[in-house]
Amino acid sequence: MSISNLENNNTKETQNLGQFLLYNSIFFIGIGGIGMSAIARFFKSQGKNVAGYDKTATLVTSQLENLGIVVGYEDEISSIPASFLDSQKTLVVYTPAVPSNHKQLNYFKAQRFTVEKRAEVLGKITKNTFSLAVAGTHGKTTTSAILGHIMATEKATAFLGGIAENYDANLILGDSKVTVMEADEFDRSFLHLSPNIACITSMDADHLDIYGDSASLTTSFKDFSNKVSDTLIVAKGLPLKGLTYAIEEPADYKAHNIRIVNGVYIFDIKTPNNQLIDVVFKLPGTHNVMNALAAVAMADIYGVSLAVIKQQLMSFKGVKRRFSYKIKHENLVLIDDYAHHPTEINAVYNSVREMYPNQRVLVVFQPHLFSRTKDFVEDFAQSLSSFDEVLLLDIYPARELPIPGITSNWLLEKVTVNNKNKTNKDSLVSDIKKSKAKIVVMLGAGDIGVLVDEVTNELLKEIK
Repeated sequence: MSISNLENNNTKETQNLGQFLLYNSIFFIGIGGIGMSAIARFFKSQGKNVAGYDKTATLVTSQLENLGIVVGYEDEISSIPASFLDSQKTLVVYTPAVPSNHKQLNYFKAQRFTVEKRAEVLGKITKNTFSLAVAGTHGKTTTSAILGHIMATEKATAFLGGIAENYDANLILGDSKVTVMEADEFDRSFLHLSPNIACITSMDADHLDIYGDSASLTTSFKDFSNKVSDTLIVAKGLPLKGLTYAIEEPADYKAHNIRIVNGVYIFDIKTPNNQLIDVVFKLPGTHNVMNALAAVAMADIYGVSLAVIKQQLMSFKGVKRRFSYKIKHENLVLIDDYAHHPTEINAVYNSVREMYPNQRVLVVFQPHLFSRTKDFVEDFAQSLSSFDEVLLLDIYPARELPIPGITSNWLLEKVTVNNKNKTNKDSLVSDIKKSKAKIVVMLGAGDIGVLVDEVTNELLKEIK
């Protein structure tokens, strides 16, 4: 069922909005963000008047507008709809990625509107529900989407950090009793949550522009784990106490006997009290088997039957921009992925090699953030050097200002593969066409996700 149908089939009474009953209107600054838009969809489904700002129009903002949500693209006070100018009846929600000099945000603050971060609002929505939260520097979006798909059988409402293919949305709308959510470590957002059951998939160094060092990041994850009221589940090897999960090694939840049959994973799962045999799972890569295993552990702890879990794993279609096939032809394969950290790039590479062991592979990468490029340049270079060919786009700045000397050219110099080049958006298609690689992988968390559709359309012309 599509999200629009889900929203149309639910009434205002499906959720207990608690303190949000005070507000007729909710205004989102950064409404096109993947986490923000899920909450915007949620409030719209509950009958609230919803509008917001974002700097550019995207597929996400277009979907929001199709739901009747007003989206403005100019940071001007005059762009705020008149019905949202009552400070007593309007709640303002913003993402920490918004710059401090944002005119609308500063106006709302100066006029004494109630202004809250996205994570605070998500924490309040889910506080009085039985909540399941997925945290980790990698894997949390796919894991939470798998878990949301499983828990949809329990009528859970899931707030996701990606577009789940089964629902074509980042919100799975259920009832008010159970929630699934992605717990984001950026800006320590997940410390606003109060999960009953949680898992932590990974704790690799990231967001050092926020944390300063990896030790502070680890401390933040430990603080999050202390907020879990019932059961914590962790990938085996993490320095946290909880139930463990792992592949082919002893753990509370263990995936084993893994094989690939016709491009599909089939494996067995040992739980603390039972076994699942011949689980069918369509997402490529052993890292996705780990993601599925984490979701299985959480759903099993909650009480979903193993038969239902197995059925839902088999029907899970994936998350957009997570190893998404844009072209799958005998002469050309184009894969799109959100990977923007060296560990994630390695996972994509391993999956590609698993599926196409003897093919030449070209990677197109758009680095995300100057600070992340600076902090992990050697790791990025090593990850990218695994591919046969490399094309680098300019660094996507997102919320940051440039850092002197930190450029894609600087990163490219450190890449050791012989066939490497700098490219730009205008020449990207022609540069890809020059390659002899039959497998093309486009990676990054910036606007490469929009660019990939243009590339797809142009490359499809070549193989028709």
